[in-house]
Amino acid sequence: MTDPRTPVVVAVGQVVDHWNGRDPAAAPSPVSLAAEAARRALADSGAGPALAGAVDRAVAVRTMLDSIPGAPQPFGRCANLPLSIARAAGIAPREAIYSVVGGDQPQALVNEAAEAVFAGDVRAVLIAGAEATAAMKAALRAGHALGWSASAEGPLDDRGLGAPLLTPYELANGLGMPTMTYPAFEHALRARLGLDRAAYTALMSELWAGFSTVAAANPYAQFPQARSAEFLATPSAENYPVSDPYLKWHVAQDAVNQGAAVVVTTVATADALGIAADKRVFLHGYAAAKDATPTARPDLSRSRAIAAVLAGALDRAGKATADIAAFDLYSCFPCAVLLAAEALGLDWRAVPATVTGGLPFFGGAGNNYSLHAIATMAERLRAAPGSFGLVLANGGFLSKEAAGVYSTEPPPTWQPQSSAALQATIDAEPGPPLVAADCEGRVETYTVTYAKGQAQQGYVVAATAAGRVLARTRRGDAAVLAELAERDPVGRTVRVEHADGVNRIAAIA
Repeated sequence: MTDPRTPVVVAVGQVVDHWNGRDPAAAPSPVSLAAEAARRALADSGAGPALAGAVDRAVAVRTMLDSIPGAPQPFGRCANLPLSIARAAGIAPREAIYSVVGGDQPQALVNEAAEAVFAGDVRAVLIAGAEATAAMKAALRAGHALGWSASAEGPLDDRGLGAPLLTPYELANGLGMPTMTYPAFEHALRARLGLDRAAYTALMSELWAGFSTVAAANPYAQFPQARSAEFLATPSAENYPVSDPYLKWHVAQDAVNQGAAVVVTTVATADALGIAADKRVFLHGYAAAKDATPTARPDLSRSRAIAAVLAGALDRAGKATADIAAFDLYSCFPCAVLLAAEALGLDWRAVPATVTGGLPFFGGAGNNYSLHAIATMAERLRAAPGSFGLVLANGGFLSKEAAGVYSTEPPPTWQPQSSAALQATIDAEPGPPLVAADCEGRVETYTVTYAKGQAQQGYVVAATAAGRVLARTRRGDAAVLAELAERDPVGRTVRVEHADGVNRIAAIA
């Protein structure tokens, strides 16, 4: 008999809005999208009003505008997003939580909710989130003034931004936005695999072509169009260079209007509310871990956190990769999927690594993407009772990972699962010393960023006799930028000059 305290996902909902930017009254907002997803989730459970009455904690995944300090909020800011979403959906929780930054949060919040309902702290938890970046951009282009500042009043636990994901050293010497930072992992992985730039572009494009095919069949995708590997590998007006090795469609697309919601409760509450057995999806195993900031990691071609949480979640579920029928591996950039598949021993050519279509094609719904993955996974597993699915959620720069193993099959027993030992193992492995001095080194990885087809800036990460150095190009140094762009610098010697707290590339041999 299943322990009545066992946590269970009983409701999922998603929404996508392809607003054309014409009628401002029809424009979606983060609150409207997430509230609609929550209403759909309540209806999905088959116990709508009764389940709404059981929800005593509402959690919202942090929006991207609230994740960037000082980011402009052209249409105002909702002061209490979780409570506003809940009340718009007809729910009156006694607690409201606004998550920290990170794409790991949807899975991490499901893990937390499962532990809370198991402990009896709450009866049911609504987790919801949305992004309306596409609507914001379209409204600004059209000159519409939207109103996004209306907010419910009440309790709020705002968890803030969390720990910084990059250090002052990294920011000063070239790292920054995701499209500037992920290439460090991408080219390091390429080098370890022994691929030249053309071969690695072909690999990324083959991977993403499969993802786009999944997105094309997903009714909640923002960009439901299958793309060929040839299109994805070829620079064009529609697929222009962003940063080496990425073209536009190699990276997450944030111009989305998407919302998702799930409700977590216990078997006892589900029984009391009359929620059918075929609506129930159980969390069998889960784990979460953080890595060091990028330059402090021992090997930029691997992710210790990804490997740890995947192994931990599978072990706690008592499963191996071969036992998993469906996967959604976080897909902001190709290396995130490739590293996860490598850790799992998964052949992504034979078994799709996504159920949604991924962030470039389903849509990069900010920190909330993996809530869509969890909702889609629940629907997939309901359609194949007894099968198992795995979701990997990633935050920051391969910085924070959370994984969950799901099935309609109830677990024989359920207990909270600590990731402390996984985290201790990561923390115990030191990274290289960081160099801030004139030096020479062997290039480990690099990137060049582009705007309108023109190289703008670049950096290298190099191994030196004293440790690791991160160095950026000098402003306007066309010769070094051309050298980085035109000849693969990995493995070559770089000379670095340090002044005023910044490492700058002087020459590449």
